[in-house]
Amino acid sequence: MKTQQFFQSLTQKLTFWRRQYKVRHCHTTSSKTSRKDGYRSARVSRSIDKSLKDKNGIDAVSSRWVKVRRSCIVFVITVVCITAVMGQKLYKQPQLQVGTVAPQTIRAPATAKIENKKKTAQKRQAATKSSLPVLMVDERINAEIEQNLQEILQEGNEIRATIGSFPFFDTLVLSVSTQRYLRSCSHWEWQALLLAVENTDKKKLTMLLQKPTSQREQKDATTRRNENTRQVSAFASPFGYAQGKPYQTASITKEASGSQMQASSPTSQQRSVSGSYAPNTQDLKANDLFQNIGFAQAVAELQAYRLISSKQNFSSVIAHITKTRQGYAQAKSKLTDLVIAKPEIVYDEASILNLSDEYWTKIKIEVQQSLERILTQGISPGLPQNILQNTVSIQVQTFVPKDAEPLASRLLLAVLKPNLKTDQLQTQLRSAKIAAQVEPVTTTVYKGEVIVRQQQKVSAWNFDVLEHYHLIQREISWLGLIQLGSLVSACVGVFAIVEQRIKHSIRQRDRLLVLLLSLSVPLVIMMGTPYTTWSAVGLLLGSFYGPTLGVTVVGLLSLLLPISLEISLIGLVAGVSGGLLGCCVAQRLRSREELALLSLAIALTQGGVYLIIKLLLTAVFGVPVHYLVLEKAGLFALSGLVWSIVGMGLSAYLEKLFDLVTPIRLAELANPNRLLLKKLATETPGTFQHTLFVATLAEAAAKQLGCNVELVRAGTLYHDIGKIHDPMAFIENQMGRPNKHDTEINDPWMSAYIIKKHVSEGLAIARKHSLPSLVQAFIPEHQGTMQISYFYHQAKQMALLDPSLKVNEADFRYDGPIPQSRETAIVMLADSCEAALRSLTDAKPEQALAMLNNILRARWQDNQMVDSGLTREEMTQIAEIFVQVWQQFHHKRIAYPKLSVAKEGTLNSEQSTVNSKQ
Repeated sequence: MKTQQFFQSLTQKLTFWRRQYKVRHCHTTSSKTSRKDGYRSARVSRSIDKSLKDKNGIDAVSSRWVKVRRSCIVFVITVVCITAVMGQKLYKQPQLQVGTVAPQTIRAPATAKIENKKKTAQKRQAATKSSLPVLMVDERINAEIEQNLQEILQEGNEIRATIGSFPFFDTLVLSVSTQRYLRSCSHWEWQALLLAVENTDKKKLTMLLQKPTSQREQKDATTRRNENTRQVSAFASPFGYAQGKPYQTASITKEASGSQMQASSPTSQQRSVSGSYAPNTQDLKANDLFQNIGFAQAVAELQAYRLISSKQNFSSVIAHITKTRQGYAQAKSKLTDLVIAKPEIVYDEASILNLSDEYWTKIKIEVQQSLERILTQGISPGLPQNILQNTVSIQVQTFVPKDAEPLASRLLLAVLKPNLKTDQLQTQLRSAKIAAQVEPVTTTVYKGEVIVRQQQKVSAWNFDVLEHYHLIQREISWLGLIQLGSLVSACVGVFAIVEQRIKHSIRQRDRLLVLLLSLSVPLVIMMGTPYTTWSAVGLLLGSFYGPTLGVTVVGLLSLLLPISLEISLIGLVAGVSGGLLGCCVAQRLRSREELALLSLAIALTQGGVYLIIKLLLTAVFGVPVHYLVLEKAGLFALSGLVWSIVGMGLSAYLEKLFDLVTPIRLAELANPNRLLLKKLATETPGTFQHTLFVATLAEAAAKQLGCNVELVRAGTLYHDIGKIHDPMAFIENQMGRPNKHDTEINDPWMSAYIIKKHVSEGLAIARKHSLPSLVQAFIPEHQGTMQISYFYHQAKQMALLDPSLKVNEADFRYDGPIPQSRETAIVMLADSCEAALRSLTDAKPEQALAMLNNILRARWQDNQMVDSGLTREEMTQIAEIFVQVWQQFHHKRIAYPKLSVAKEGTLNSEQSTVNSKQ
């Protein structure tokens, strides 16, 4: 009992010292402002200084001693708990390890078969090496092969585009072979062919078609051609005249000698033929051209077409053939240049230039399909070339026309290369499966056999045997625990520094909750799962204590876990990212629906961060991406969602258990449909309207000063709930009825007791309905220790008439405490100014502001703001805000003339009467 009394008296002294210190500090810092505003605080400061000097210095020393002792105890408990959880692996460290010297000879206590881990590992490694790797298609190489094929085919398209379409004429008139010959024959053969078609006299044609082979023959032919120019002109074609004029002769000798003269039109070609010498029949028979099947067939088909068609049609055919020959010559030249530039090109004149358009289109389609089939089957590295050639031949022979098979084969062989690579993940899984199937290598150790001799180093085999017989003594690694404890102490110290700098006051129960949430992370990891409670910890810490404290805890945990536990760094980063997101956003939310959306965002963040890091690592190290990466990313996202849901479910229970408030809970408490507020509105309607106006004033001031607006709103709505016990004792609920204090009670002491009782009754009602302590604080603190001045002055008047009555001011003051926060102080000021603002009707804003300043000055001089943290400048700002709100409620309206309104009412009544009669 004596100890309890001692601590009670010590607590009272500490509370008094703290209040007096704040009074002195606030009045010292605001002395200049007080002088400007007319406040006379010199008397108060002198009295405070005097009272402080009278107090014993033991109060300050005792306060510091108790505070330091309590902080040290909490610090030690926190460090011990975290170190104990995270340092679990340090509790059972073996005394004997591989490489240490045995202190004594140790023998086997019983016969047993023990696995030789080293030999088993070697056997499994050999089995793993002998297993074949699992191959997978490399899509990058496939894309490269397909691109190379498209480039080669595009080159072929460009070459064939120069020639034009083929067949270039109706195949019923000119066969495909004839058209192919007409395009590719030499210029001399073309000229001879034209002359053969034009002349019907074979004797004269023989002289023309016989190709000179020597200089003497060329000279004789030239002489004969000059002598018989006129005679040769007679053998010209019937359409050899243009506009009534004969074609001019030209020599063919230059062509025969190797000159490459090109005819640009049928007219020019016929002009060259007309200038040739006339052959005879015997020479024609001897000529080798008619022994050429292509030449003979072309002459026959052209002569046949000449007989059945008009001159104009035949001339257009010759012109078309000439144009086609020019394109063919250009394509041939282009192909030659391409072969020079790219010796490895697969095209030649026979394959690319002589194919029909139909065959070329079919080749392109079938080659691409064959390539796709071959690549799908896969080409392994080191595949013999003959096997690849056989595979291509089978594909080509099956799907490609016979004439196009060589070209298709060359196209495929030019681009094909190995497209299979080792699937590292599947190979590892297969190797692990094969290794798991290998039977372990066991060795029989007989009873009494020496395991290790004294002063002999312990080998890996000795360690395994000792471990099997449980002969290895384990001990606590004190050095490791001390090192881990030092790191934990540093982290807890950082947390303590951050705690001192945040706005919220942290209680012991809050520190306990932070410790429990922090321990949940390593405890889940110790269960063998990497999907720990990061999202729940971040969500709860951010909701309860704000982003600063939450980020600090999550950051410190992320530094400690990799040191003390075996954890994946990628999983750690993914989990920490989700926790940080929850810390930073949770306190800004105002509904459960927003929290649910935040849970989805946390889940996507954890899964996305894990996937991005994995993809970056695979890109850097060249490791192939496997579906298991997506699976793990999905599991991280799912774990983030699950733990967030768990956190939201625990939030309501933790709020009740640890007496916490969150913006969402405050919004729920401020709901007017709650039972207690509905009771306040029905049983004390005047008090409820007063509460609403006070809440409007207080919210505006709290928002402007950066205070907790949700807390101010909820606290204001419940600050006068104690008036429910006796509504008629308060004038706002009397509604014009007689005042019971004047009619029934008529005792200022009793009236003051009844008025003060609404505070104690309000606290009882608040505890009954489980309101948070922060909301309950508004009930006594909004009155503070203010004087109930009306009944106090009434009591003093009665004491003047009856000297036997003694008036004690303490009987007419509220029991307090005075406001301990800015939020409760704002509500006190709003409650004090509400009645005065309601009484103003036609006052100007300047008058209202002066009146409010007087009220606030009285509260300041009465030392009601000492513990609140409000400054004199902020109180002046609060008065201006209250006036602005008052102006919004009492804005002016247009005054309607009474006469016009009366007339309008009369007209409306008369109109209604007429309508009813009708």
